[in-house]
Amino acid sequence: SEKNPDGKVAGKLKLTQRIGKRDELVDEIPVELDPGKNVFTFSHRIDQSAVVTFDATFIPDAEFAGADAIARNNEASAFTHIRGEGRVLLIEDSDHAGEFDQFSERLRAGGIEVENMRLDELFTTPAELMQYDSIILANVPRVTDTGTGTPAGFSDDQIRMLVANCEELGCGLVMLGGDRSFGAGGWSNSELEKAMPVDFQIKNDKISAVGALALMMHASEMADGNFWQNKIAREAIKVLGPMDYCGVVDWSDMGGKPKWLWTIPSGVDQVSQNRDRMLALVGRMTPGDMPDFNAPMRLALAGLAKSPASMKHMIIISDGDPTAPTAALIQQFRDAKVMITTVAVGTHGPAGSTPLKRIADQTGGKYYEVTDPRALPKIYQREARRVSKPVIKTSESGMSVIELPAANRTELLQGIEPDQLPPFFGYVMTTVKQNPLVEQLLIANDPGDNTENTTLLAAWRFGVGRAVAFTSDGGHQWTTPWYSSEFYDKFFTQMVRYSMRPVTQSANFAVSTDVRDNRVRVVVNAMNEDDDFINFLNVMASGVDPAMNSFDLEFSQTAPGRYVAEFDAQSAGNYLFSIFPGEGYERLTTGISVPWSNEYSDRESNLALLQQLAALSTPRGVSGTAADPAVTVVNNESAVRLDPFRPGLAQTVSVQTIWPLLLVLCGLTLAGDVFNRRVAIPVREGISYLRERFFSRGDDGAAARTVAIERLKSRKSEIDREVESKRSQLKFDIDDQGGKGSGRDQLARVLAEERERELETPPARDIEDPSKVKPEDADYTSRLLDAKRKAQKRRESE
Repeated sequence: SEKNPDGKVAGKLKLTQRIGKRDELVDEIPVELDPGKNVFTFSHRIDQSAVVTFDATFIPDAEFAGADAIARNNEASAFTHIRGEGRVLLIEDSDHAGEFDQFSERLRAGGIEVENMRLDELFTTPAELMQYDSIILANVPRVTDTGTGTPAGFSDDQIRMLVANCEELGCGLVMLGGDRSFGAGGWSNSELEKAMPVDFQIKNDKISAVGALALMMHASEMADGNFWQNKIAREAIKVLGPMDYCGVVDWSDMGGKPKWLWTIPSGVDQVSQNRDRMLALVGRMTPGDMPDFNAPMRLALAGLAKSPASMKHMIIISDGDPTAPTAALIQQFRDAKVMITTVAVGTHGPAGSTPLKRIADQTGGKYYEVTDPRALPKIYQREARRVSKPVIKTSESGMSVIELPAANRTELLQGIEPDQLPPFFGYVMTTVKQNPLVEQLLIANDPGDNTENTTLLAAWRFGVGRAVAFTSDGGHQWTTPWYSSEFYDKFFTQMVRYSMRPVTQSANFAVSTDVRDNRVRVVVNAMNEDDDFINFLNVMASGVDPAMNSFDLEFSQTAPGRYVAEFDAQSAGNYLFSIFPGEGYERLTTGISVPWSNEYSDRESNLALLQQLAALSTPRGVSGTAADPAVTVVNNESAVRLDPFRPGLAQTVSVQTIWPLLLVLCGLTLAGDVFNRRVAIPVREGISYLRERFFSRGDDGAAARTVAIERLKSRKSEIDREVESKRSQLKFDIDDQGGKGSGRDQLARVLAEERERELETPPARDIEDPSKVKPEDADYTSRLLDAKRKAQKRRESE
């Protein structure tokens, strides 16, 4: 433009760093950008192990601000992983902050760097988890109450980040028990359950049912009410274990009365094998506008009373308009020990919210007032946890630890005598996974014969990482006597170190990444302690893209100690990799950030290619024209003269051989000719059949066929009577004449002679005059009688 004829743009370059959720300005310098690539250097020191994200932003001076056509490519981001000593992240319940402070201090005393994170301040990107070698979920529920009426907790995307960080990137994952962990914390049927060596549900018919949940839906006046009612009901059912019971009270405007969504007598059915059916019925649910609370609440109470569950809970979502329940009905819920949680949505002021709040207060439940429907699924996940409390096994006298044979084969319990550990007072029942990779190390002695659901400590390798489950707590409630034990520090320190990324051999690995034309290139340079190249390594790697989809990288050695892999970056965001150089070497973690799509790049035209294409000549020797790059298409008269549709250009001719087509046609013709010569097709008969089949009237044809058949039957009967009469007459004539043998023998001889004469004399083919045929010749019996007379005359003459 006129402001920068040489293409230079002046402005400021701002560099910031982000560690966790803390942003910090690194430097801000004035720069002048030349056309093409510009390189600037910053000097900065980082004194902690972390994943540091750097954001670089170019801010043009005011005189150039309006000339920037693509402002999005003025920003770029990248991150680096600063490795240090072992570092773990401990996530705790924000509603019970400080519960694991002593646990963290004991780990730090053991040389492990620990950083605490609360449930209401969770990570948001996978890159934030790369700086840790292990993640500890310390008695943390999936969803917790923040005291503000809006629950906080893990989203589905954050759970997938945790799982992928272990499975694909090799980070450890440790889950500590407590009254808000495992199945009691609402983690059932989540992605996290797949990563643990135990299932969070009790799959044992010998253990009594744990809980029953009834849902009552009345949110049709809320925006997208049916959608959100279906979604929250599905989330609540997913949290329940297979031994739990569940029912949904449905109000239909057509029926005018409440009913259970699944049609069974009690209305509350066991989840077990019915989960998929329940989810399908919920998906087709269309609740109506309910006028009264009493009828559906009585129905729910009757269904819950028939279930054998030990914990019973009910959740009501409504705008508060229906008639409030009677005091007698509320007392029945209290007598049955059924708590009711109410969720107010779209209420019309205090008139709607007050009845719902009173129901929750009088039954010991919780009251929520929701303005954002996106908070509803977390509310139902949290409330569904109440029916899972019976999975917690406690003992006032204490339980002892039993060591299984598998414990002798792991480094996790080296130097620890489990039988010398003090008693503990509780744990969360789970079901150990039936997988050969799972090591069930410790169990509780209550009950002593049920090792499947009494797991205390289990571990396994999940993907490229390790996952550990300890179903009791870290000493705050159930294992407080362990604080004074000589094995406490050793037990938990070894557990955490076992889960961390291993570091075994010393080597110098330098990893660099680069992206060009939407293609990422990862280079690993390997050298040993003597600075000699390490060759012939079997380098393997896996990664996750911004959508948390996993993929594998294939490395090939291109030079001494140099290994290269490439892949296409289809979308913008962070790509994270876990590189395994080989057995005995430390796993490498790295990544690359693609800040924006390649289409936002301001790239120069490939003039050399354009000129090469323009120089190509046509068969008539006419070549093209390359326009001057300085000529703009808009508001320039010279651009009009460069008409790409100018006349006089040679017509393009394409010549192709047709012998393959002719060969195919000849083959088809030959096949048709052979078919015509060898196959006789009854054309006339076929036409007659088709005419009779498709064009003749059905009733007339049937009548005609019936008449013809009756006529033939009648004629056949007449002929049979005539033949029988003549045969009887012939028999009597032979008997009267006498002769050799009986009449039957003579008749047989006559017939045989007649048959011989017929064989000797060929029948006439053509009869010129049918009137000359003798009447008796038309009858076979008459000819036999004539033959008999001739035979008698010959015998008499002899």
